[in-house]
Amino acid sequence: MTSLNTAGPEPGTVSAAPPARTARRTTTAVLVLATVLAGLLSPLQSTVNGALGKNINDGNAAAVISFGSGLILMAVIVFARPATRRQALNVPRLLRDGTIPWWNCVAGLCGAAVVLSEGITVGTLGVAVFQIALISGLVISGVVCDRVGATSTIKQPVTPPRGLGALLAIVATAIAISPNFQVPGTIALAILPFAAGLLAGWQPAGNSAVAQGSGSMLVSIGLNFLVGFVVLGIGLLVRASTGSVSFTLPGTWWMYTGGLLGLLSIAFMALLVRGLGLLLLGLASIAGQLVGSLLLDVISPSVGQPLHVVTVIGTVVALVAAGIGMIPSRSVPSVEAS
Repeated sequence: MTSLNTAGPEPGTVSAAPPARTARRTTTAVLVLATVLAGLLSPLQSTVNGALGKNINDGNAAAVISFGSGLILMAVIVFARPATRRQALNVPRLLRDGTIPWWNCVAGLCGAAVVLSEGITVGTLGVAVFQIALISGLVISGVVCDRVGATSTIKQPVTPPRGLGALLAIVATAIAISPNFQVPGTIALAILPFAAGLLAGWQPAGNSAVAQGSGSMLVSIGLNFLVGFVVLGIGLLVRASTGSVSFTLPGTWWMYTGGLLGLLSIAFMALLVRGLGLLLLGLASIAGQLVGSLLLDVISPSVGQPLHVVTVIGTVVALVAAGIGMIPSRSVPSVEAS
């Protein structure tokens, strides 16, 4: 029995955890579960964009449709409020006077690279292999960006654990695509989401700079969709001018939900990070993405390739790589970013 004596617990007894601590642990557990579920949105978006790209046989057009739907939704959200409308209309001036360095707008191209690679590769690689390659690129990019101080005012040295995490990320990708090594072009296709992950690792830095300069993260996200849509749209128009574009839009409604799923993923992560912090959020989100990818490949094998045992192994290795790669450097003093 637990002692209630203010002098402290009797020998051999265990004090009950303070109610506040218990509530905090429960809240954290609920938020982690919510983040895992929110992480499912990423492979679901990959499935949708991959199915659309496979259906119309044009990954570029699928990416334009996905970005276009997201851009329309963001325009409604941003311009519906006077404050964010003013902030959005002020962005051109902020770019001209250098308040927002122009290269931060390139963050929109990082998202475009991810969506474009979904439309091109998911139909061949499958959702799980795509997500493993993407996350592996993100892990390596995160280690490099932390080293140069791209996403923080503090530089994180490349310690042995973080270096190991980056190496395991490459191993995870190689394991995941190994059943298809004999298929022509498989390695080239896997490089697309891997490279997109390398780019996307820098994206938060660009988004943060735009949000700081404009005063609104919503405006920053909207600019992402605008830049990505314009660049992908120009590519599609150039291809159309050469006569190399020919497709019929499908009548299946859910193939047009890629932009909405992307917005929901961004919104949930922005809300959940306040209660969990970046480390727990990243690990829980990656767990949701990887496990969700496996489930989607089982449920929807028509999109991509049948699920292999090595894909499951690659998923586990990628999750371990992410966990190791996200370990903050504590034993080695951090160097201030110049």
